[in-house]
Amino acid sequence: MAAGMKTLTLAAQDAVHKNLDAKAKRLVSGIVAKAKEAGIAMTSNQVGGMFGLFFSDEEKITRFAQVSKSDQERFKKFFHGMLDEGVYLAPSAFEAGFVSAAHTNDDIDATIEAAGRVLNTL
Repeated sequence: MAAGMKTLTLAAQDAVHKNLDAKAKRLVSGIVAKAKEAGIAMTSNQVGGMFGLFFSDEEKITRFAQVSKSDQERFKKFFHGMLDEGVYLAPSAFEAGFVSAAHTNDDIDATIEAAGRVLNTL
């Protein structure tokens, strides 16, 4: 119970959520930029430490129908390529990814670079 209370106390601090938001924005914008460099249409959404990546020409994905129209096969290839790089993402574009307080800037940089390598193979 003490560990749970400490977790709630730490999570209630403003800096925790601002930090998660900044990390997720950095991660998502970096991956989308790598997709653009590879000539691949990708968009994203992100709130706090939660994010989604979509292989789509749409500017923003906000509805199930839009996700359904995104390139699911390319997402599968991206997911498996990222696994091969040692990066574990949500296995479907219909699921959210999460950044945690434990992720470092080095982790984010390494993930963006791995995404670049994978995207260049798609």
